[in-house]
Amino acid sequence: MGKTVAETIKDITREHLTKNNGLLLGQAITAVGWVNNTVPNCPGIVELSNADVAGAGIAVGVALSGRRPIFVLRFQDFIFLASSPLINFAGKSREIFDIKSTIFIRSIGTEGAGPNHSGNYHNLFMHVPGFRVWSPMTPKEYEATWKDFMDHDDPVFVSEHRKSFQNTLEMPDIVLPNADITLYAISITRFNVLEATQILDRDGIKCNLIHLARLKPCILDSRLLDSLSQTKVGMVIDSGYEISGASQSIAYQLMMAVPGSRVKAIGIFDIPPAFAPQFENKAPEPIRIVEAVKDFLKIL
Repeated sequence: MGKTVAETIKDITREHLTKNNGLLLGQAITAVGWVNNTVPNCPGIVELSNADVAGAGIAVGVALSGRRPIFVLRFQDFIFLASSPLINFAGKSREIFDIKSTIFIRSIGTEGAGPNHSGNYHNLFMHVPGFRVWSPMTPKEYEATWKDFMDHDDPVFVSEHRKSFQNTLEMPDIVLPNADITLYAISITRFNVLEATQILDRDGIKCNLIHLARLKPCILDSRLLDSLSQTKVGMVIDSGYEISGASQSIAYQLMMAVPGSRVKAIGIFDIPPAFAPQFENKAPEPIRIVEAVKDFLKIL
């Protein structure tokens, strides 16, 4: 069995802190299970206070000094308090002041943790200029995300998910002859979409499945477009809010790139999550994806 995503993150972090003069900054890094066991026990860790607004500014200051810090947000919901230094300084400093602010933002998503700790907000950093945005769910994808960070001078927003941390498997695209629809899956929905394709196959509906780990820039290459050109019908499934979210944005780009295509977007509902299981507002589950595909194909 290969390394888990968590082990991959830990190894990358250890090498960066010990060999690249790197720093890792975040809250409760050493107090809460090493952030799901993704942070090594080595020099270079800076424990920030629980002043949520201040930590991002400190991390951005480190980046402006020329170092490449890792800034950990243990819940993506905290991004609203931390976003101002990231958006207004890290994202804009290179364009406006010609000063690099190359920061690796580990923003960890989750589910079932109530209204203030269950968010997935990568769409926010797709919206603002200056950032590269990734959502890796496999070990090799995380390695590719880190390589992208080290190869460029832009800040990178990494939308992680706790449910992926124990994953050891890679997730290759599935492209079938004579498929009925092309599904594009983002973040933790990718595991649910894979299960949904198996259910749909038993029901006689063939699905292509394209995994999206890099969200911005969203490069509309042959991997993304050839399948849609064949099926002319697609669906983008995301773990964030559907309204004005990543799924709608990418669905629009795909439709504009493939004339005559129809692409639907689904994500979580426009309601806050809660602790009660029936109100968790989780990423689209397999049965919802199956029903959405069948309904979409029915009306075309």
